[in-house]
Amino acid sequence: MNNNNSNNIIEQVQAVDQRNDVVCGAADDDDKKGISFGLFSKMFARRHGLHLLGTASTWLLLDVSYFSQNLFQKEIFTAVGWLPAAHTMGALDELFNFARAQTLVALCGLIPGYWITVILIDIIGRVTIQLIGFFFMTVFMLALAIPYHHWIQKHNSTGFVVMYALTFFFANFGPNSTTFIVPAEIFPARFRSTCHGISAAAGKAGAIIGAFGFLYAAQDQDKSKADPGYPAGIGIKNTLFLLAAVNVLGLLFTFLVPEPNGRSLEEISGEIEECESNKSNPITDQFN
Repeated sequence: MNNNNSNNIIEQVQAVDQRNDVVCGAADDDDKKGISFGLFSKMFARRHGLHLLGTASTWLLLDVSYFSQNLFQKEIFTAVGWLPAAHTMGALDELFNFARAQTLVALCGLIPGYWITVILIDIIGRVTIQLIGFFFMTVFMLALAIPYHHWIQKHNSTGFVVMYALTFFFANFGPNSTTFIVPAEIFPARFRSTCHGISAAAGKAGAIIGAFGFLYAAQDQDKSKADPGYPAGIGIKNTLFLLAAVNVLGLLFTFLVPEPNGRSLEEISGEIEECESNKSNPITDQFN
C-alpha cells in the first residue's frame, strides 16, 4: 500500500515537472502556460512596456537617420564636390560615378561594420554595441556638420566621404544590426513576434520620415537654389545637425532596453519568474 502511494506521488511529481517544463519552455498553449496577462494589459505595460518603447523608438530613430543618409548619398556627394553635378554628366556617366561612390562607402563602412558586429556581439553584448553605434554616429555627424564649409572645399571632399563612410560603419556596428536582434530576445514567447513586429513597424515609419523629411529638409535655404518644385529647406549642414540630434535620442532610448547577452530567453523575458509563480506542490496537494 505504501509502495502504491509512493508511486502515485512520484507520478504526480513527474507530471507537474512536465507541466512546468512546458511553461518554462514557452509553449503556445495558453492553458498549459497559465497566462495571467495579455499584450494590452497593465501587467504587460508594467513588465515590458518600457522595453517595447525602447525597441520601437530606437528602431524608428535609427531608420530616420540611416535612410536619410543612404537614399540621398548622390545629393550629399554632389554638394561637397565629390561627384560632378548631374547636368554635367550623361546618364551612363552619372550611373557609373554614383555606383562607384556607393561601392566605396559599402566596402569601407557597411560591410566591415556588419562583420565586426558578428565577431563581437556575444562578447560585449547587444546593448553595448548599440550604444557605441549611436554615440559614434552622433560624433561623426557633428564632425561633418560643424566644419561643413571646410568639407565642401574641393580638396577636402575625400575627407568628407571618409567621415561619412564611418557613420555607416557605426550604423552597422551598432543599431542597424542590434535593433533587429534585441526585440526577438527580450519579450515572452507569446508576445515575441508581435513586439518584434511593432518595433519593425516603427522602424519602417522612421524610414518614411527619413526619406521624405530629408528630401525637403536638405533643400537649399535659398529657394532659387532648391530643386525645381521644392520649397526652401534648412540645407545639408543643418540637416546633419538634425540627424545628430536624432542619434542622441536613439542613444538615450537604448537605456530602456535590457541586455540579453549571456542569459536565456526565458530569463530575459521574465518567463522563469512567471513559471515559478504558477508551480504547485503536488506532495502538499496529496495530503490536503
